[in-house]
Amino acid sequence: MQITEFIEKLAEAIEIEDIAALSPDTVFKDLEEWSSLSVMLIIAFFDEEFDKQIEEKDIHAAITINDLYQLATA
Repeated sequence: MQITEFIEKLAEAIEIEDIAALSPDTVFKDLEEWSSLSVMLIIAFFDEEFDKQIEEKDIHAAITINDLYQLATA
């Protein structure tokens, strides 16, 4: 999966409407839509899309969307 597709699917998973404003360098925790629920949605997203188990600590350690992408594709 390319990063552009990852961004689109991530935006859908955590309910971000304006994906045009997102880039690999976007600090996802600074997004208006970010909440504690977003962590659970990302965990589910990784499970469904990548069949990977990601822990909450991994999400908290990530800073940018690219960091999440690297976790997904590693």
